[in-house]
Amino acid sequence: MDSFIGIRFKKETAKRFQQFSRTHFKSHTEAMATMLDFFFYNEISPKEKFGPTGRTMEAKLLKRINAVIAIMRAMEKTQTKPTVAMIESLFQTEMPTKKTLILEKKFLEEKKAVRFQEKKNSNPEF
Repeated sequence: MDSFIGIRFKKETAKRFQQFSRTHFKSHTEAMATMLDFFFYNEISPKEKFGPTGRTMEAKLLKRINAVIAIMRAMEKTQTKPTVAMIESLFQTEMPTKKTLILEKKFLEEKKAVRFQEKKNSNPEF
């Protein structure tokens, strides 16, 4: 049987370690050995950062998605909708209405209405 040695830790750190090792390992010794092996075999330091976490990556991704949505909406307003409207107006066929000339209308109206009439003379002297 292996002998034990006492190591001094702050009370808060020791409690955190005990709680962690109880949930993941059978003994505190096994927990400590596994953590040391992990850092040794992977050649990393416990002080190093692995990079962005899932939360930060998600936040960045959501920002980029919102930017893409804004770009697409702007394109739709400035390019797609006006182009579709112009193409639709080109393909719409309506029967053209026959318009009379403005001069013709005036001339017809003048002919119909008599402005001056001859006065009949009731005196037969002439």
